[in-house]
Amino acid sequence: MEIIGRTKEVAELNKYVSSNKPEFIAVYGRRRVGKTFLITKTLENQMIFETSGVIMGEKEDQFAAFNQSLRRIGYEGPTLTNWMEAFFTLEQLLTPRIKDGKRYIIFMDELPCFDTQGSRFVIALGHFWNSFVSKHDNLMLIVCGSATSWMVDNIVDNKGGLHDRITHSIHLHPFSLVQCEQFCQACHIAWDRLAILQTYMVFGGIPYYLSLIEPGESLTMAIDRLLFAKQGELHNEYKRLFASLFKHPEPYLAIVKTLAQHRYGLTRNEIASVMKISDGGKLTKQLENLEKCDFISYYRTKTRKINKNGGIYMLSDFFTQFYLSFMENETDEQFWTHNFRSPKINTYFGLSYERVCMAHIPQIKKAIGIDQIGSEYYSWRSNDPNQRAQVDLIIERADRIINLCEIKYSEGSYTIDKSEDLKLRVRQTAFVDQTQTRYGIMPTFITTYGLTPNGYANSISHQITMDDLFEE
Repeated sequence: MEIIGRTKEVAELNKYVSSNKPEFIAVYGRRRVGKTFLITKTLENQMIFETSGVIMGEKEDQFAAFNQSLRRIGYEGPTLTNWMEAFFTLEQLLTPRIKDGKRYIIFMDELPCFDTQGSRFVIALGHFWNSFVSKHDNLMLIVCGSATSWMVDNIVDNKGGLHDRITHSIHLHPFSLVQCEQFCQACHIAWDRLAILQTYMVFGGIPYYLSLIEPGESLTMAIDRLLFAKQGELHNEYKRLFASLFKHPEPYLAIVKTLAQHRYGLTRNEIASVMKISDGGKLTKQLENLEKCDFISYYRTKTRKINKNGGIYMLSDFFTQFYLSFMENETDEQFWTHNFRSPKINTYFGLSYERVCMAHIPQIKKAIGIDQIGSEYYSWRSNDPNQRAQVDLIIERADRIINLCEIKYSEGSYTIDKSEDLKLRVRQTAFVDQTQTRYGIMPTFITTYGLTPNGYANSISHQITMDDLFEE
């Protein structure tokens, strides 16, 4: 299968290959997002050495894997159990193979797995780069890992021997909606955009999950087969996912479960209060790690000014939200078939559509026509204890206009009636009063199929539909 939806990343990798200087590239992102496929498919003909760490393996497993990779390129000596010796052996094996005029790539996948307790792996890797790879203009070292927080802390932002040694980094994020559509078309999955949107709300933009869908089956059939069937390929994915990313996944699982239960998100202080834990440095680091791994997102809020601190954390990984909403204690292997028209599932789609929109801010700005205007986006909560008003998305523009966005999911056009119109006006008035803004307010509706034409719809400044979110 050819690479789909990664035009920017492929161009970056090819540019680095052509740089005529030593390169140290770090590629990281959530498990199953397609990192290994991107690298091997783009650069497979230039690999001089490949190895991969063993997910959830012990120290002996990591050395065994690396030794096997050395033997594939000619090593015949005893099993190495010291990283300094292992990298020096790799250097000796590669030196006679390096010829002028050709780019050679050393690729180390699942890098965090190699760094077992007390192994001093990162120190040895830094020495390998400084003493060998950086001395050859035609060498390129690419390291890759799903444990995104480890990759950032130990490689990208390393303060020791690898400090400022990374020449480039690529954070591979999940697909956008248009990339999911392109992927489905390439896999001969003939679904309309509503079905693709619903797919996104279940699987997120994770290429591996999408690749498991079979041509000819409906989304309902795919969900039951992959997720709810006891032998489904993704039935146990949730636990594997966090165990592969964090050495101690329990606190991370507790945080995402807490956020899954709060539709409008929580501040850091609120997370600590709900979980009855300390609001200290450990929680801050855990939230940072979850954000780096694309599980949660941080949104600034506004009172009379935009608050860079004290913002709201929301669960943004769709697969995690889906699992915690429906799968955690479910035993019905055809749950989705039996319930897909239920109010609970419709409510879930409504919540998820809000998250989809938050993940497609550039497309929303383009649809409004402000993609060339400076802007900031944030959330707002009423500070009136008697009024639980909240706006998930507000776009504040440099031209002194604010787009107050209302997000509504429906499987047809959405109708604003008298009651809904009153709620919108009350919410807008509360926002203006509490923030004391002097900017002009433009009510903006983001729906799936647009608004039903009536007098109330005429008062909406901008209408954005699902199709707008599928733009590049």
